Amino acid sequence: METHFCPSCGMPLSDDNKGANADGIRNNEILYVLLPDYAGHEIVYLSEAVASDESALKANPKYINKVVAPTLEPVKSIGGFRTLPDYSFETMPEDYAAIVLIGGFGWATPVAEKVVPIVRQAIEKGKTVGAICNAASFMAKYGFLNSIGHTGNGLEQLKLWGGDKYTNPEGYVCSQAVTDKNIVTANGSATLEFAKELLLLLENDTPESIEMYYQFNKQGFCSLFSD
Repeated sequence: METHFCPSCGMPLSDDNKGANADGIRNNEILYVLLPDYAGHEIVYLSEAVASDESALKANPKYINKVVAPTLEPVKSIGGFRTLPDYSFETMPEDYAAIVLIGGFGWATPVAEKVVPIVRQAIEKGKTVGAICNAASFMAKYGFLNSIGHTGNGLEQLKLWGGDKYTNPEGYVCSQAVTDKNIVTANGSATLEFAKELLLLLENDTPESIEMYYQFNKQGFCSLFSD
C-alpha cells in the first residue's frame, strides 16, 4: 500500500475514518476520565490521532473524544488549564467504545473511589480500558490488574498502592505500555506508547499508519525525513 505524505509537515496521510456504526447506534465515543490535577500531556497523542489526520480535523472520525469528570464543573490540569467536561460521573452514557483513565494527582484522593464502579462495569462489558501513570496504580489498588499482564510507574508503586488488593506482581512487565485482555496500562513517561497501543486496539487506522504516526512523533521530523 502506497503511503502519501503531507506537503506541509511530512507526516503520512491516511484515509478518513467513517463515523458511527452501521447500526446507527452512537457507541463510538472514547471517554477520557479526568480527575482534578490531571496530567494534560497524557491525553494529547491519543485524542489528536482520533480527531484529526495529519493536516486537518477529520470530517467523519471513527471515534469521538469526550471528557468525563466528577462533576460538570471545569476540571483543572496539573499545568493549570481548565477543561469543561462533556459528562459527569452521573450523566455519562452506559455505552461507549472505550474508557481512558488519564493520570495525575487526583488518583490518590477520595474522589477516585467514584471511578471504581465505572471501571468494573467497563471490564465486565468487555470494553477497551486504558490507564496511564497514577491511574494504573489506581487499577492495582482496586484489584483490576490481578488477571492481566500490565505495567505502570514501577512494580514498587503498584505494590504500595495496591497493598493486599494487588495479587499479581508476576504479571508486571517492565515496559512503556502493555496491552492484555482489552486493557492498556502505561507508565507516566509513555504517553506516545499508550496512544499507540490504544489506537491499535481500537483499530483507529491501519497498523501501518499507526506505526508511522508513532515513529514520526517518537523520532521527530528531522530524524525520520533527513536526507
